[in-house]
Amino acid sequence: MASRSTKGGAASVGQLRVLVCGRPDYAARLDEWLAESAHVEEVDSVEEALRRLRKESFDLVVSRASDFIPLQGCYSSGQAAAIIDSVSQGVCIVRNTGEFDWANPTMLAFPEDVREMVKQFCTQTSSWAQAQAIAGSKQIRGRRFSFTTERNDKFEVTATPVVDLQNRITQVAAVVWDVTNTYRLQEQLDAIDRAGRELLSLDVEQVSRLEPQERLALIEQKILRCTQELLHFENFQIRILDKSTNQLEPVLSAGVSPDRMPPTLLAEPGGQGICGFVASRGISYICPNVAEDPRFVGGIEGAQSSLTVPLTLHDEVVGVANFESTKLGAFTDDDRQFAEIFGRYIALGLHILDLLVSERQTAAGKLGSNVLAEITGPVNDILTDVDSLIDNGEDDPALRKKLEEISRNARRIRESINELTSPRPGLVGACHALGQRHDPSLFGRRILLADDEEIIRETVRDVLAGYGCEVHVACDGGMAITLIEKHAYDLVLSDIKMPIKSGYEVFAAAKAMDPKTPVILTTGFGYDPNHSIIRARREGLAAVLFKPFKVDQLLGEVRSALQCAAPRAK
Repeated sequence: MASRSTKGGAASVGQLRVLVCGRPDYAARLDEWLAESAHVEEVDSVEEALRRLRKESFDLVVSRASDFIPLQGCYSSGQAAAIIDSVSQGVCIVRNTGEFDWANPTMLAFPEDVREMVKQFCTQTSSWAQAQAIAGSKQIRGRRFSFTTERNDKFEVTATPVVDLQNRITQVAAVVWDVTNTYRLQEQLDAIDRAGRELLSLDVEQVSRLEPQERLALIEQKILRCTQELLHFENFQIRILDKSTNQLEPVLSAGVSPDRMPPTLLAEPGGQGICGFVASRGISYICPNVAEDPRFVGGIEGAQSSLTVPLTLHDEVVGVANFESTKLGAFTDDDRQFAEIFGRYIALGLHILDLLVSERQTAAGKLGSNVLAEITGPVNDILTDVDSLIDNGEDDPALRKKLEEISRNARRIRESINELTSPRPGLVGACHALGQRHDPSLFGRRILLADDEEIIRETVRDVLAGYGCEVHVACDGGMAITLIEKHAYDLVLSDIKMPIKSGYEVFAAAKAMDPKTPVILTTGFGYDPNHSIIRARREGLAAVLFKPFKVDQLLGEVRSALQCAAPRAK
């Protein structure tokens, strides 16, 4: 190659770079024209020009007209080859004999068994295409094929016959995709969908026989198994959004220490951890490094990364699921997608078991109103007919007694339905238990009642006072602990979920003042944040009442707890 410069050296800053191909006669004149503004270099052949163009950048290429088209074609072919070499799919041309004519680097990098399968499929496609051509087919289309290797890797192939001018099949061009990740992703999605269906396939008859806490344990076991076996997440916590307080309160967890997590978080974007942010925005959040994220509030020792997804029901956020790992960057975007899908099933499962307390109460009220509307008329008709018969003075004493019993039962039915529709979510049958009753085991006993729902405090207080109990009431956990520090109680009856201090903290305060003081905890529909019941039972909890409980249940547990405890010193 000969090369020269109008300046006799390297190009100066701002000069054009010109490549002259083939030593044309006007090269000398180019030197004159471009002496001040260009740096000219000459090459002997088109091949040399292409080599230089692949490695260097020029502003202008000058050649004879006869060399221009080959130069342009070779340059375009080089660009096309570079593009094909860089694509992520395998691309190849296979002879009719089953050998590669050409293959790009991706194709050559596939394992040998994959390359052999592609060659076999191209050979079969060639034979099929030749048969089509002999049969007179004017348009021979490509064929698609998929296969799985012994390593369970999956590939898809599109093979297109190459037809020459004589309508002969000379080669087959093939494009090969590695779709292993796509297939595995779909398999994972299918598995999560099956797990979600299993989560929701609750045997109604079986569930109806379970206590609320047992129902919660059942769904917790299913969530735990699916989370660990399908998502491969070992540590998680599920929080439900209480719409009345905007608090995210824990209901289920695995591998997360209750002492390390705040008992409540608000569904707000700032200052309430990642859970509060996710609940307020309704979007998922991957934290690859907790040390660099100011929103992170830890739940497991040595946490390095986390994934938090909203639990949605009818496009409304009802809670969050938080997953944590001791590894940095443990969660991917695929994990996020899987967790979001499973989170919808979790929300449905919790809803089915009536763990969303406010919705349970609303549904119960509607049901009671509907029943009352349906039976009020028939019950009133029964009472009218029975009273008419009694007033007519039936001579048969046995018949008269039977009619009076029917009248009492009908009135009792009407009163019960009225009570179901009244706002008394905690106690069933209270209207029949109010009034003065005599029970030596209850008379004069001092009982602390702590509950943040006024209707429950008033109803339970009136029932116990009717049996001669001295009842002190507290509307939150902080007030309850203050009263415990001032007075000695024969029994403490406390709700688990309360503002300021939880029921477990009330339990612990009572036991700290006097280990012999019996404590009964109450909860709505199996709700047990931080596993308070499990912890308290290990530490001497007398009993648990699940709302709504009957008066007989309340009195039975109170009597049993008081009988096991020594009387309070007067």
